[in-house]
Amino acid sequence: MSTSQRRLVTQCMKRVFAERISLSTPLPCRNFSQQTRVDANESGDKPIRNPVLDEYKARMAKKVLSPAQQARVKRKAQAMPESGALDKSSIFEDDRIAQEKLNDARKEQEDEMKNLADPAILAAVLDPVPAERARFMAKKVVETVRRRGRVNRELVIKRTEREHLVRSHNMKTSVKKLGMLARQIAGKRIDDAIVQMRFSKKAVAREVLKQLEYARDQAIVMRGMGLGLNATSPVSKEGSSAEESSEEALLAEVGKEELEEIKPEFNPVDIQLKSGSRYKVSSPTDIYIDQAWVGRGPYGKLPDYRARGRVYLMRTPFTSLSVVLKEEKTRIREWSEREEKRKKARTGARVWQHLPDRPLTNHRAWYNW
Repeated sequence: MSTSQRRLVTQCMKRVFAERISLSTPLPCRNFSQQTRVDANESGDKPIRNPVLDEYKARMAKKVLSPAQQARVKRKAQAMPESGALDKSSIFEDDRIAQEKLNDARKEQEDEMKNLADPAILAAVLDPVPAERARFMAKKVVETVRRRGRVNRELVIKRTEREHLVRSHNMKTSVKKLGMLARQIAGKRIDDAIVQMRFSKKAVAREVLKQLEYARDQAIVMRGMGLGLNATSPVSKEGSSAEESSEEALLAEVGKEELEEIKPEFNPVDIQLKSGSRYKVSSPTDIYIDQAWVGRGPYGKLPDYRARGRVYLMRTPFTSLSVVLKEEKTRIREWSEREEKRKKARTGARVWQHLPDRPLTNHRAWYNW
């Protein structure tokens, strides 16, 4: 080894194994080391390089990694922390599995709803035969032109009066037992019918009560029945207070006289039903049960265990209840039509008379024969 190489190695060793100055180092030695460093920095010499480190860096830069090593390095760089799992014997494992299944089912349901909202899928159900629909619409337009825009009596009634049909589920009772309750509630106000079923001793009356409440709520929401200003149908306290506050605000805005002109008034009407009984209508928007009938459903099977190990099969009946809800406006119209028909029958041209209805002629105070 030449002298220059030996000197270079010595400098590198001094650079690597530099003396450490601690608090326990004597003060003269500490000052000498610091002075040596200052002199080296002020000398302006080039920085001393480490040939061993430079050689290692050059070798690593020229080294080509194999595909397996590159994949390993990439995998280590992109590795994501995995969530821990519970032990199979854990008491919370069943809940976790159930939650995962619920999330998967909910996601599938959302995907199905997105598919159902597709216009092409909806058109297959709502408009399966476009040609038939166009033909039907053209037919109705021709009928309207032929009648010059006039509508028949049935269409006028459907446009001006509301009705709602509700069919219940199959109740576990017979046609005979449910038919008596159907005849009991037919013709009554919906609230009166609910009260009757509430205090009825029949076992199936509870099911009928729930069905009547459901039918009433559905008629109010879907058909807008029983929403008059003078409606007697039960409402919540919040709804009544809101209605009173709205009336007070309207009264303060337009005045009492104008409010009376705007607010429709209805005087109670005494009518006569088809049965001949008198009936008082307090509001034309009150809901009543116009029709109620029962329908026979499928029979069930129930084992009847007898002696000596014998088993008979009993046929248990199931029956459904259907109700048609209408407003009191319909009763008033039917009563007025019956009254008008009765008056025409009394004073009409077809009434047979004993003598012609004309003034007497050739009237004398004595007999003419």
